[in-house]
Amino acid sequence: MNKSLNLQYTIEAHSGWLTSISTALNDFKIFATGSRDYLILVWEISKNQDCFALIKKRLYGHSHFVSDLILSPDGKFCISSSWDNTLRLWDLNSGKTVRRFIGHKKDVLSVALSSDNRLIVSGSRDNTVKLWNTLGECKSTFIEQKQTSWVSCVKFLPGEEPLILSSYWDGFIKLWKISTNHIKSKLSGHKGYINCLAVSPDGSLCASGGKDGVVMLWDLQEEKHLYSLDSGDVINSLCFSPNRYWLCASTQSGIKVWDLETKDLLEDLKLNKSNNSEEIKKNIACISTKWTIDGSFFLTGHIDGKLRIWGLEQKNC
Repeated sequence: MNKSLNLQYTIEAHSGWLTSISTALNDFKIFATGSRDYLILVWEISKNQDCFALIKKRLYGHSHFVSDLILSPDGKFCISSSWDNTLRLWDLNSGKTVRRFIGHKKDVLSVALSSDNRLIVSGSRDNTVKLWNTLGECKSTFIEQKQTSWVSCVKFLPGEEPLILSSYWDGFIKLWKISTNHIKSKLSGHKGYINCLAVSPDGSLCASGGKDGVVMLWDLQEEKHLYSLDSGDVINSLCFSPNRYWLCASTQSGIKVWDLETKDLLEDLKLNKSNNSEEIKKNIACISTKWTIDGSFFLTGHIDGKLRIWGLEQKNC
């Protein structure tokens, strides 16, 4: 690796944990952040070198923590999940809620949007995965008989037959068939709860991580475990680079970046002397991560409410 990630900006974004970051697939400049301060901020990347991004909209409406969010590819809409048991669909032009999705009985922890923008999936502490249309109508509920485990993360898998991927606090990952509401396969291997999932840009790989500090890589075509990477601490968030074969994992004690071709650890990011004399400690752990669509900047959200921006710079030989 001839480039390294260096901290370039620190932004006072939220007054609570910065729980989620989403970028717009077809608009490089737009991204959004959600927080435990109940607020969603929509940002536009600035051309001004002194200021990485400016707030375009503040979205108010949730009555509890915002747990997750996702932007539509065109950056015109946002879907958010919250501990107030609901999802919200937002019009980013007006900054208003278009739809409320009511049906979960407990905190909603995760949300995802299908590639055709027609379906929304959510996962909750009520142990269910729910499938919705954009009108706020629940079309299906996915739950295994006698299942008593929270759903921590949900993703859509693109393909001829779209699938839902969900992770649980009992350490399992499940692939659901939308057409039948039945489990297609069940993946196991974690020794503790799973916090997060990430799907590679081409949809062939899944990474999972959580309590045991191990990143497990899965082949989604073969539905089998490939290999594991040890982070050494509880994993909060996982993120694939959009244009490099890299995987990033944020933990309680830092952020690790691996090259998946060689399985080498490329970076172990901490806020140390070279980064404004600030150290990453448990009280400012990173809990959300996202690359900009062009792979130029790595965005990290922390429990001090700050958004930190890492840029790729040429390594000094």
